[in-house]
Amino acid sequence: MGETGPGASVEDRIAYTLRHADDCLVLSHRLAEWSSRAPDLEEDIALTNVGLDLLGQGRLLYAYAGELDGHKTEDDYAYLRNERQYSNVLLVEQPNGDFAKTIVRQLMFSTYQQFLWDQLQTSVDSTLAAIAAKAAKETAYHLRHSRTWVQRLGKGTFESHARMQLAIDALWRFSDELLTADDLDVRLAEAGIGVEADALAQAWQASIRSDLEGAALALPADLHQTNGGRAGRHTNHLGLMLAEMQVLRRAHPGATW
Repeated sequence: MGETGPGASVEDRIAYTLRHADDCLVLSHRLAEWSSRAPDLEEDIALTNVGLDLLGQGRLLYAYAGELDGHKTEDDYAYLRNERQYSNVLLVEQPNGDFAKTIVRQLMFSTYQQFLWDQLQTSVDSTLAAIAAKAAKETAYHLRHSRTWVQRLGKGTFESHARMQLAIDALWRFSDELLTADDLDVRLAEAGIGVEADALAQAWQASIRSDLEGAALALPADLHQTNGGRAGRHTNHLGLMLAEMQVLRRAHPGATW
């Protein structure tokens, strides 16, 4: 079990670990929906690999939450909770849409994860720090992949540029939830376990603005924000996803394979 400093309850540590695990699992499931449907075979493999990386990160985090809890397993967290018990950000549960929307979503999330994992490597929780160190290497590829496509599509044809701009306009309202600290974030940061939200937000905003400007893309005119995922208030998309993902386990409780 990871060693930590004073001031962090076990319940807080579990909740903090689960929110990042939920992010990974939900987005990995979304990317899995691209299997055999991507624009070409190379991209089909690339998106699948990103999804598998995220699934692996989620499993490590769920396993650690189970270790902290002492009773639950990663499968319990993945298959036996309803949408109100999930604490992922709303961004990752959004439907794939077209390829442009998937790429913009990935750029936004991978940029967030890059700075998250970089900071968590210095966490006083040794297990979280080790998970972050492994995940950071994978996320570097995820970010490089999405940046490449943002450049190609943003500076490509009239159609590709228009689709990218539409994707940015549609998804930007979910960006603030990535960057705004709630009480749990504050407590874990003060305990030396979690990340410092203001520094992450500044780095994320600078990076995203640079990527968009480099691809001749603009921030949306409407900067209205929507949040609630961290508190368990989700869009209908998550409930539908979980119904599909959990049906086998719930239909055959206790089964192993």
